[in-house]
Amino acid sequence: MSSSAARACTGRNRPSLYQEITDKIIAELEAGRVPWVQPWGTVAAKASLTMPKNAATQRQYSAINVLILWDAVIEHGFSTQNWLTFRQTLRLGGNVREGEHGTTVVYADRFVPDEERERAERDGDEPNAIPFLKRFTVFNTDQCEHLPAELTSAMAPLPDGLILRHAEALIAATGADFRIGGDRAFYSPVHDFTQVPRPEVYFEPINWHRTALHELGHWTGHPSRLGRDLSGHFGSALYAKEELVAEMTSAFVCASLGIVPTVRRADYIGAWLEVLREDNRAIVRAASAASKAADYLLAFRPDTNDALDAATAVDQPDATAAPAACAG
Repeated sequence: MSSSAARACTGRNRPSLYQEITDKIIAELEAGRVPWVQPWGTVAAKASLTMPKNAATQRQYSAINVLILWDAVIEHGFSTQNWLTFRQTLRLGGNVREGEHGTTVVYADRFVPDEERERAERDGDEPNAIPFLKRFTVFNTDQCEHLPAELTSAMAPLPDGLILRHAEALIAATGADFRIGGDRAFYSPVHDFTQVPRPEVYFEPINWHRTALHELGHWTGHPSRLGRDLSGHFGSALYAKEELVAEMTSAFVCASLGIVPTVRRADYIGAWLEVLREDNRAIVRAASAASKAADYLLAFRPDTNDALDAATAVDQPDATAAPAACAG
């Protein structure tokens, strides 16, 4: 990349794109909405809760792009989580319908300016690469026509009877010290174990899964795994950032497993807003870390029915018990 191109990336485009994404997230949080906890199953959300993917390559989008595309699905009422670039629609024999507007997603990369490369060669050390975001446009398959039918059909939601079995199998497969009981959910970095209350203490037991996967999100940050900084104390910016990572990790894994929790109160919105206002790259970094954490957890996902049957059973909610207040 030339010096002029480098200046373009470091000067105008990169900061404005970080700020544009951050401003959108802040607006959602200030309105009391958590962007990674969407109202799936409502009239506005016609698509099932799954991870967004490129319909041509079948690759799932990750990091901040998950939030961007989920938001677009909700805002426009799309019926699928499938996306294509303009050129991909043409290569597949289709086209974007006239008048449709695409959704901007981003690609993170790094470059080394010419001056830095020359300095490194002169000093005999490694050049410092500068991160930047590149934007490009994608279209939901609902916005296209004449595409092959298999690319436009929405993925069927996971049957209700299998949701808990999938979560159960994944949790068991991680090998995490995962404990059920007590009156609060937490992860102990010092002792490397996770504890979550029994499902029946939640007013809506489906939300137990979000809490369990949130705490497993923290578990991925242990030095023996992804090595995030878990030393933040309650109320600190570092603590709020890690909570952002865990919240989005849970959302990404729930989507991948077909689990649809209901919207709950966002306990840390104030702290998140403070972090985002001070650092317009915080949400991008958190989403990237959450994507890595979700991938780490999902790598344990059993692929066979035998693995599901062998998983350690998670206590089932007692259908006759009176619902209690949510503790997670």
